[in-house]
Amino acid sequence: MTVSRKIRVGVNGYGVIGKRVALAIGRQNDMELRGVADITADWRLRLAVHQGVRLYGATTEDARAMEAANLKLEGGLDELIADCDVVVDCTPKGVGARNAPTYRAQNRPFVLQGGEAHAVAGHSFVAEANYVEAIDRAATRVVSCNTTSIVRTLTALKRAGLLRRARGTLLRRATDPWESDRGGIMNTLVPEPAIPSHQGPDARSVDPDLDVVTMAVKVPETLGHLHYWSVQMTRDASKEEVLEAFGTSPRIAYIRTADGLGAINAVKELMADLGRPHGDLYEVALWTDMLRVQGDELFYAYMVDNQAIVIPETIDAIRALAGGTRDGAASILQTNASLGIGPFDFLRAGDDPAP
Repeated sequence: MTVSRKIRVGVNGYGVIGKRVALAIGRQNDMELRGVADITADWRLRLAVHQGVRLYGATTEDARAMEAANLKLEGGLDELIADCDVVVDCTPKGVGARNAPTYRAQNRPFVLQGGEAHAVAGHSFVAEANYVEAIDRAATRVVSCNTTSIVRTLTALKRAGLLRRARGTLLRRATDPWESDRGGIMNTLVPEPAIPSHQGPDARSVDPDLDVVTMAVKVPETLGHLHYWSVQMTRDASKEEVLEAFGTSPRIAYIRTADGLGAINAVKELMADLGRPHGDLYEVALWTDMLRVQGDELFYAYMVDNQAIVIPETIDAIRALAGGTRDGAASILQTNASLGIGPFDFLRAGDDPAP
C-alpha cells in the first residue's frame, strides 16, 4: 500500500509501550494518530483524553464500562481500525495474537510487539537489519527489547565483516517500573530455566544467519536490562575497528564509566536531564571504556531500556508496512530526528583507555 498523505495510525493498548508509541507517532510529520483503543478507565486514559487523544473501547463490554466511568469514546475497535492505514497492537502478551484475525478481516496492516510469537505475523522486524523485507507486508512483529538490542549490535559487527559467533548473558529487570508495587522479586536472582534463553532464537527470527546463544537471569531492579557479550570475530581486530563498526549504527550510543555513567541509574538520569519523555533511552548505551579486544575475541557490555528501545523500531515498522518510504536508512534518519536520537558527542571528554 503506497500512501502520499499522512499515514493514519491507530494504537490498540495504551500501557507502557502503547502510550510511548502514540507520543512518537505524534512527532512524525508523515503520520497522524487517529486514536487509541483500550479496556480500562484509569488515569492513563483520562490523561490521554485530556491531551486530545481520541479514545475507543477495545470491546463492547469494556466500552460500556468506560462510558459509565465518564470517558468520552469515539467508538469501538472496529471503527478505529476502519479509520486507519496501519494498526499498532500494544496489548499484553497473547492478546495481540487474538486480535490479529480482526485486523486481517478488515485488511489492515498491523504491527505486533515482541510478546507475540513470530508465527502470528510471519515476520520479525529490526529496522537496521530487515526494513526492506517488511515493505508492503500485511503484518510484522517488532521483537522484544532485549532482542532488538542483540540484533542492532550484532548487525553492526556483521556489516563490518567481524562477526563469527556471539554468546551473551542478560541481567533482566524484574518488572516494569510502574508495576513495582504489583510484583517482582526481592533478595534473589531467578535464572531463565533454559539455555539458550529465548532471546537468541528470537534474534534468528530476524536474521537466521546469526550464530548467537543467550543466557538470562532476572534481577531485583526495574530500571532496565544489562547485557554482557563475548564475541568471536572473524579475524584479529583492534578496539578502534570494533568501535568504528558499532559507530555505523545510529542507534548505538557510546557512554563511559569514566564520565560518571558507571551504572544504569546514572544513564537513566542522563536521559531525564536530556529532556527525553519518561527519561527514555531509545539507543543501546554501550560502555566504550569497558570494551576489550584480545585477538579475535571481543568483550563488551551495554544497557537496554525495556520501555523505550522498541519505540523507534515501531515507527519504522509503520512506515515499512505503509510502503511510502522504501529506503530503510531514510526512515531511520527521519525517526531518529523526530525523537532526538543521536550520538552523545558532548560526553566525549577524551579518548578511551587503551585496551
